[in-house]
Amino acid sequence: MVRILLCVSYDGTGYCGWQFQKEHRTVEGELNKAIAALTGEEVEVIGASRTDAGVHALCNMAVFDTDSTIPGDRFSYALNTKLPDDIRIVWSREVPSDFHPRHVATEKTYRYHIYTGEFMPPTKRLYAVHESRPLDIEAMRTAAAYLIGEHDFKSFCSADTSAVTTVRNVKNVEITRDSDELTVSVKGNGFLYNMVRIIVGTLLWVGLKVRTPEEVKEILEACDRTKAGPTMPPQGLMLADFKFLE
Repeated sequence: MVRILLCVSYDGTGYCGWQFQKEHRTVEGELNKAIAALTGEEVEVIGASRTDAGVHALCNMAVFDTDSTIPGDRFSYALNTKLPDDIRIVWSREVPSDFHPRHVATEKTYRYHIYTGEFMPPTKRLYAVHESRPLDIEAMRTAAAYLIGEHDFKSFCSADTSAVTTVRNVKNVEITRDSDELTVSVKGNGFLYNMVRIIVGTLLWVGLKVRTPEEVKEILEACDRTKAGPTMPPQGLMLADFKFLE
């Protein structure tokens, strides 16, 4: 038996998230079905990041075990013939049998996309949120700097989290603008439930002058979800980059 690592890209619009749910369509469920159709084996993939309903990914990671004789680097080609059009295996390879994508050091980058023009183009509605009010981008950047480093991000986590600890290390928060496209990129070693979407909601407060940049530092130190901004809608969020550091 060998263990295969998959790099998975998907449009999350039609899925109830990554994690398998018996009664709902999920990315993990589609992967399990495709592998079963290809190899005849009933397998359960192990994903690195459990993205929420409506969230997209360029490069989520997953492993599964198989007795198949298909070479590791050919699984991407074979599985893509079995998967729906909104899921693709970017690459595949064999890894050691004890490799677990959630038990090794990683670096992930999430990008949140905001369209700031007067009217939202229909072609962007599934991959960005709309905010046409004027935004103070420099104030948002000042606020974002307070979030960089190792902190307790309890204020920026869904209240019903099951995480053992809410301490995380955010390596960078970058806010870029290209015409009417605003992107908030957050890089870190791991993220809490809804963390990036709450960070963006809080930074938008600052951009709209609902809060000052200095208040974001106070929100962080409060460790109180009720102090932070709203949880932004899922469609603007993309898991954009994923690296194993070991």
